[in-house]
Amino acid sequence: QVLLVESGGGSVQTGGSLRLSCAASGLPYSKYCMGWFRQAPGKERERVAVIARSGGTTWYADSVRGRFTLSRDNAKNTVYLEMNRLKPEDTAMYVCAAVSSSVCFSPTPTDYDYWGQGTQVTVSS
Repeated sequence: QVLLVESGGGSVQTGGSLRLSCAASGLPYSKYCMGWFRQAPGKERERVAVIARSGGTTWYADSVRGRFTLSRDNAKNTVYLEMNRLKPEDTAMYVCAAVSSSVCFSPTPTDYDYWGQGTQVTVSS
């Protein structure tokens, strides 16, 4: 059974920081690219960041580039999303997902094979 378990969400004020983690089990982790999506109430799911299986290449949405940093530790089967200078518009449920390296940077959520349950991030002004 594949499990992706997110942690690290919470409530912060504008300008604050959070570090999200996603621990994976039950899959050949190093063979998968890992991504984070977010979804706010009434809005579509948004791809936030993706990291290649080696960790050498990353992609960020324009809305978070320069503020968020995605990294992974393949020895721990864990991916980390460091979020700095948070804004109220970053408020959302953040969900990590695993995607085959053949479509690593696909913008299509349905290309992702496995999803976590999510962790809530709330940024107050």
